[in-house]
Amino acid sequence: MSLRVKLVVALVLLSALATIAIGVSTYVTTADRLHNEVDSSLTSAVSGIVDRTQRDGHTPDLVGRRPGGPDGDEPSSFDQVSVQVLGPTGALVLIPNSGALPVDEQDVALAGGTDHSSWQWRDVTIGGESYRLVTAPLGSRAGAVQGARSLAESDRVLESLRNRTLLATLVVTLVAAAAGWLIARQITRRLVRLTGTAEHVAETGQLDVAVPVGGGDEVGRLAIAFNEMLDALAQSKQDQHRLVQDAGHELRTPLTSLRTNISVLQRYADLEPDTRAKVFDDLAGETRELTDLVNELVELATDRRSDEPEQAVILADAAERVAGRARRRTDNPIVVSADDSVVTGRPQAIERAMSNLVDNAAKFTDDPTAPIELVVSDGRVEVRDRGPGIAPGDLGHVFDRFYRAVGARSRPGSGLGLSIVRDVAESHGGTVFAEARAGGGAVVGFVLPTS
Repeated sequence: MSLRVKLVVALVLLSALATIAIGVSTYVTTADRLHNEVDSSLTSAVSGIVDRTQRDGHTPDLVGRRPGGPDGDEPSSFDQVSVQVLGPTGALVLIPNSGALPVDEQDVALAGGTDHSSWQWRDVTIGGESYRLVTAPLGSRAGAVQGARSLAESDRVLESLRNRTLLATLVVTLVAAAAGWLIARQITRRLVRLTGTAEHVAETGQLDVAVPVGGGDEVGRLAIAFNEMLDALAQSKQDQHRLVQDAGHELRTPLTSLRTNISVLQRYADLEPDTRAKVFDDLAGETRELTDLVNELVELATDRRSDEPEQAVILADAAERVAGRARRRTDNPIVVSADDSVVTGRPQAIERAMSNLVDNAAKFTDDPTAPIELVVSDGRVEVRDRGPGIAPGDLGHVFDRFYRAVGARSRPGSGLGLSIVRDVAESHGGTVFAEARAGGGAVVGFVLPTS
């Protein structure tokens, strides 16, 4: 069952139930009111006879039809009430023109008793018609008086009310169904478009589609979120394609060098020792570069750093550990200057970013005596070197993936180190920077929000 049908069914059920509830309540209230009116008229008619009997000491001379006697006309005050008088033994004294009313044992007991405070009420059927019957004792064994009133009028009113309620329920149900269909169609129209777009994306894999956005309700917000999701997926897909293309381009260089050196070794088995050693050094260097490139590609593609839990990181301690490892890989002095800055983040990722900055500085520092400075101040981490510096046109691109300045293409590297630095910084809510250093060299680093 579709959402549109569910909305229509729900609206129809609610409308029908509300109409039925109102109809039943009205029916019960009206029936109770009519019942009270009938009882009130009977009470009024019978009470008058009882009062006159007790006042005058004998049964009032009511015009009616006595057993075996001529017919008479009932008084106008009893046009709607049939009155019957019983003697002390329960025998009929006065019979209404409409015919005798039923008498049971309790009526006989009331007629011959002394208690004149108890009245008996019941519903009876006379000639196939329903009546409301009351029996009231006249007191002091003087008999009893019975009054009856037809319920046909009440039944007709209730039947008419019942039929009107059923008709109203039918009309309300039809109107609710039509209104519900229009409302459900209006509500689900955008959802249908959204579903169609999602199915189209699932079938074709195309992400360059958009859902029309309209309204500020939940459906409108869903459409906006869906479009944003498609944009993010499209951007992610483009990034993946660009990563694969750039990776393929970068892998060609070390692979070509490896293939060339291996071909030389195969074709010239009697190379001189110096030449052979040089070839093996090239093989080892290209292999290391290829390994680093593959590792960085895997790290960028899988984003394994996101699995590391966050915790408080003392940047000074992280800088010392990075400097200690760097000192074992390079001859340049590594000087650390750090305050007590503390950030919340992934320790290994932050150290990897620092290590990439130091390795990048060491790669471009030709003078082995020139120190590399690792400075930490208020969440700002910067690495200062005395290398050739960064050209002004390259400052805005040094953190791009696989970007290598013209002056750096002859040096080893994949062009991914600083890109990883940017990813780490941005994933921690920080930023990166690169600028020329006064007196020559460069200053490259990132800023993280402190705890």
